[in-house]
Amino acid sequence: MAATVLVCGAVFDGLGDGLSGPAEILVEHDRVAEIAPTVARPAGAKVVDLADRTVAPGFIDTHVHLCLDGLRLKEQVLQCSATKALTGLHLAQQYMRYGFTTLRDMGTFDPDWPTINLRDAIARGLVHGPRLFVAAHMISATGGHGDMQGAFPCHCHSGLSKVADSPGKLRELVRMEHAFGGDWIKTMNTGGYMSFGDDPARVTWFEDEMRCLAEAAHQLGLPVAVHTGAAEGCKQALRAGVRSLEHCYLIDDEGVRMAEQNGAFLVPTMQMTREDKDMLLANQLPPQATWKFKRDVDAIEIAQRRMVNSRAKIAYGTDCGMFPFNRGILEFQAMVAAGLTPVRALKAATSVAAELLQCADIGVLAPGRQADIVAMRGDPLADIAATAQVDFVMRAGCIYRNGSYDPLH
Repeated sequence: MAATVLVCGAVFDGLGDGLSGPAEILVEHDRVAEIAPTVARPAGAKVVDLADRTVAPGFIDTHVHLCLDGLRLKEQVLQCSATKALTGLHLAQQYMRYGFTTLRDMGTFDPDWPTINLRDAIARGLVHGPRLFVAAHMISATGGHGDMQGAFPCHCHSGLSKVADSPGKLRELVRMEHAFGGDWIKTMNTGGYMSFGDDPARVTWFEDEMRCLAEAAHQLGLPVAVHTGAAEGCKQALRAGVRSLEHCYLIDDEGVRMAEQNGAFLVPTMQMTREDKDMLLANQLPPQATWKFKRDVDAIEIAQRRMVNSRAKIAYGTDCGMFPFNRGILEFQAMVAAGLTPVRALKAATSVAAELLQCADIGVLAPGRQADIVAMRGDPLADIAATAQVDFVMRAGCIYRNGSYDPLH
């Protein structure tokens, strides 16, 4: 791979509170080799003019579902695993066009392992796409947010749901996720909005069950992410020592303080709330979601402001798959609308997200790091909407988008 020199108008490095530049970035192979006002130009180096752009680390979305389609869940979950994986590949490639060079997939309903297969195919270079961190399935209590049996009683033994109601079964499911190569354990300790027969305001794991799952994961070296809604669910997950709380719909002041003290990461998926709110106003929410979301929407927005006004670590995550991927880039704007500063929102999708994933190689522009680089028109610190204007994407030193050059479109 020939060297590449990026001539940048301004640079956000993922760590600082402002922009630097003009600057140049030398990329050799898959790494950033040098960042300086002027860098060396090795023989044969390709020079890319981004002098009218702001350059930043590749964006990281820490909560997506490549193999779920929330708008037609009942039809989609019964597709074969290969169809899900191929659809997920298409979505991942298209999402990378928006600047997302790394994704954490938070589970699918499938008896097999399509997201593991997709992650490995990308890592081996068999197909192009963002790097993936994967929680293959969603471990749930019977009747909880991850249990599809009530929606498909005739398929209740087909393996769509990974449910447990005893310590032994919980450990077995965690061990299976580990055995098949999962990077994360994903569970849900409260109900959700789009699922059937459960309630996000109610906790679905008992304390010993939540603790058992977390202990099994920690013993195997796997971090735990928890879909949670009720304030008590947030605190239960934090007491168990999980690494990230997803959604945190109804988190209270005590829960936020616990997250600050524990160093846990909060992934508030704010654009998902805006999508659901629009659907509610248009009378388009499914019946099982309408009564729950209508009851809670004001409390959810208060909880989001509670999180952004705290010192807790907030990471960028969207829940794309439950709404269209082409709207995931709007999470930046949703975060800022809720009160997060633009620089904190940018860090949420770069250095903070990389810290959540325990991957020191990404999320920051610095010599020796992976050359995951995006560029956009405008200054995102002055107007966060600039993040929706990405038109240059480099992943591990390879250019996947540059103006009209757009092979993944």
